[in-house]
Amino acid sequence: MRKAPLALVLAASSALLASCGASGAGGLLSRDRPDEFAVQRQAPLIVPPDFELVPPAPGAPRPSDNSASQQALEALFGGPAPRSAVETSALGQAGEAVPGIRSSVGDPDTHTVDKGQTTQAILAAPEGDGAAARAVIPG
Repeated sequence: MRKAPLALVLAASSALLASCGASGAGGLLSRDRPDEFAVQRQAPLIVPPDFELVPPAPGAPRPSDNSASQQALEALFGGPAPRSAVETSALGQAGEAVPGIRSSVGDPDTHTVDKGQTTQAILAAPEGDGAAARAVIPG
């Protein structure tokens, strides 16, 4: 007698739990929905105070066509900071940067030198032909 109501409660709760899940691409738990943080509002339409405006040039960017992220960056950090005389001089002496330098540095075929403890030990070693060299086991 006691097992029948328990089995009925388990069956009903299993059915309720199964109905919460999504079966297919259009279910509640699918990730096919727009990113609410990527949506921005359009600038409101305004009536210009001067009706004798010159029409914009074809292909010219709209003056209020900044993205929300660009506006936030400008509000937080402002424009580019003025450079000091030392920084301007150093940049002038460094010359023009090679376009795509980061891609060539990250290339697996680019050979780099380890400037860690090994290189420092090699540079600090006494000069000689290495005939008297011996292995040192760190301990």
